[in-house]
Amino acid sequence: MVLLSGPYDHNDCILEIHPGAGGTESCDWASMLYRMYVRWCEKKNYKTVLLDYQDGEEAGIKSVSLLIKGAYAYGYLKNEKGVHRLVRLSPFDSNNRRHTSFASVEVTPDIDKDVEIEIDEKDLKIDVYHSSGAGGQSVNTTDSAVRITHLPTKIVVTCQNERSQIQNKEQAMKVLKNKLLLIKLEEQEKELNEIKGEQKNNEFGSQIRSYVLHPYSMVKDHRTNVETSNTGKVLDGDIDLFIESNLKKGIEK
Repeated sequence: MVLLSGPYDHNDCILEIHPGAGGTESCDWASMLYRMYVRWCEKKNYKTVLLDYQDGEEAGIKSVSLLIKGAYAYGYLKNEKGVHRLVRLSPFDSNNRRHTSFASVEVTPDIDKDVEIEIDEKDLKIDVYHSSGAGGQSVNTTDSAVRITHLPTKIVVTCQNERSQIQNKEQAMKVLKNKLLLIKLEEQEKELNEIKGEQKNNEFGSQIRSYVLHPYSMVKDHRTNVETSNTGKVLDGDIDLFIESNLKKGIEK
């Protein structure tokens, strides 16, 4: 209860994964992270709902958005936000050379509908398109998928999970409101830290963890220096070691 005492720690959350530069290699790394988090959710008996899934051109994932339902889902996963780095011998390189890939993970709390976030319709660009990816028989029959761009912040939200365009738009708007609220909270926290004179170096985009599969095996969290050589276990969803160490570090601060 002490570790998970944040205002939204008890909420469900939305987890998104986006590959960095590097083409197929990074898209494959994004799919490996997606599998890792789904396996972790299975171990926790959390329910996962696929909101948006876009295949990579040759392999892997171009982007994925996942709603994770369960007690304290956001509290456990909030520190997974950031850039994850993979070092391995690439299966896509005919010369079997070592490659470094990056993928970013975003985590936002799934906040109750009664939260007041005002969005001006003039600030929105809404596109509809055919659904793609894992969606069953109704995929690609109608323009049901929705992409919303919030022009002032450049935030882009997509949803193609629901059957109708109206349902997808409602879900996408909900995700957008959550993201805007999180930005507001982070700005408030930044102001408080400036008042306190504290220096924060965990801005979004910073590399938080490295997964090295060659020339040695190691997963290391750069914020806590916690590491393990059992990379297979970590990529199979055993990430509690890193989650708990970051929660404890947050309490110590």
